[in-house]
Amino acid sequence: MEGKGTLEAQIDQLLNVEKQMRLAGEVADTKKAVTDILQLCFEAKDWKTLNEQILNLSKKRGQLKQAVTAMVQQAMQYIDETPDLDTRIELIKTLNNVSAGKIYVEIERARLIKKLAKIKEEQGLIAEAADLMQEVAVETFGAMAKTEKIAFILEQVRLCLDRQDYVRAQILSRKISPRVFDVDTSKEKKKPKEGDSVVEEAPADIPSLLELKRIYYELMIRYYSHNNEYLEICRCYKAIYEIPYIKENPAQWIPVLRKICWFLVLAPHDPMQSSLLNSTLEDKNLSEIPNFKLLLKQLVTMEVIQWTSLWNTYKDEFDNENKMLGGSLGAKAAEDLRQRIIEHNILVVSKYYSRITLKRLAELLCLSIKEAEKHLSDMVVSKALVAKIDRPMGVVCFQVAKDSNDILNSWSMNLEKLLDLVEKSCHQIHKETMVHKAALKVGIVMVYSTSTGLIRQAIYHRVFSLLVDQGYRSWICL
Repeated sequence: MEGKGTLEAQIDQLLNVEKQMRLAGEVADTKKAVTDILQLCFEAKDWKTLNEQILNLSKKRGQLKQAVTAMVQQAMQYIDETPDLDTRIELIKTLNNVSAGKIYVEIERARLIKKLAKIKEEQGLIAEAADLMQEVAVETFGAMAKTEKIAFILEQVRLCLDRQDYVRAQILSRKISPRVFDVDTSKEKKKPKEGDSVVEEAPADIPSLLELKRIYYELMIRYYSHNNEYLEICRCYKAIYEIPYIKENPAQWIPVLRKICWFLVLAPHDPMQSSLLNSTLEDKNLSEIPNFKLLLKQLVTMEVIQWTSLWNTYKDEFDNENKMLGGSLGAKAAEDLRQRIIEHNILVVSKYYSRITLKRLAELLCLSIKEAEKHLSDMVVSKALVAKIDRPMGVVCFQVAKDSNDILNSWSMNLEKLLDLVEKSCHQIHKETMVHKAALKVGIVMVYSTSTGLIRQAIYHRVFSLLVDQGYRSWICL
């Protein structure tokens, strides 16, 4: 009791000092008085009094912003020193109430919310933790460091994924632009100009920008895996693969490159998938995993792939992915892999055949006629292929039906080619005529050198023949 009375007397004395300094507008002395009061309560381990004094001091008339900021920052250092969990939660809630609605302590409030959400998550209350984190919009905090903002938003996304709230997770993930990870951090920071807001340094426990990039894409992989969006998952792994510290370590990039190859094969055929497939094949590191290089080459080559032989070759590799980075490829991965091979084979057949019977198509695909028709119809519906099925005749036609505009355009192109050919032919005829005339002149000179009589005769003969060739027969007769 004696110690309690001494503490109250010391607090009352400091409260008087704080009042005088506050009314006088002395910022430094007010901050010192406020922090000294909190220090006395902390040293006495009187947590209840500490909470009461924090609330009391924040509600003083005309309380200085700097004093409130100093008080909150000082009290945040005591959170990890609390004796039990209940006391810690009570202190965090008290500081939350004090900092709510005050823009000058918004960063401190965000950090407090994050601590409280972590405690709720450890207690198994993931939904409550997610709701707490979503209360804070750190993207509007100008004074918060960029890495701390990204880390906070990523924590929001992770909690939403943990509670399987995929719609909100997507909305939150769009607050981060992938371009922010490509900024060169080695450049020196510019000194802030006068009047600019000062950006605080990120705490020591915040990961680096490259590490945040890896965390971001790992979370996006979790999101896209929910809907089996294989191409987007592949692009995420591709971004992780391009991180410098991962590309320098074979133990890290080999599992990532394996995942890129698998998800490229699992992704439906489209221009983006084809572009990624060709760029991956050009990667020199792919030679370190020759089985996957062969797998990608089979997809690029316009040849029918036998599903049974392919599955027997890669079944062990497929099962081993469960033990590697990122875990399994998904519950439907094996079924989707077979589907992609069938689609590849149908595309190959459409390249070599304009018309084919359903029976022959089913033989090439190693399927029944009913299954072949189903897969072909699905591809036509998804606009991956243009085809028509004549069911009574049992014939598939892969020719594209042209409309009137396409036909007119083809006719126009054919006419242009014909006119070009006529023009070239006329040019060649004129060229041959000029060469023939030059050869005739040379012949006349040689005849002149032998005999004068023969020269005259030869000249008459040549002139006559030339006039006949040029169509002057009637003129000669005259």
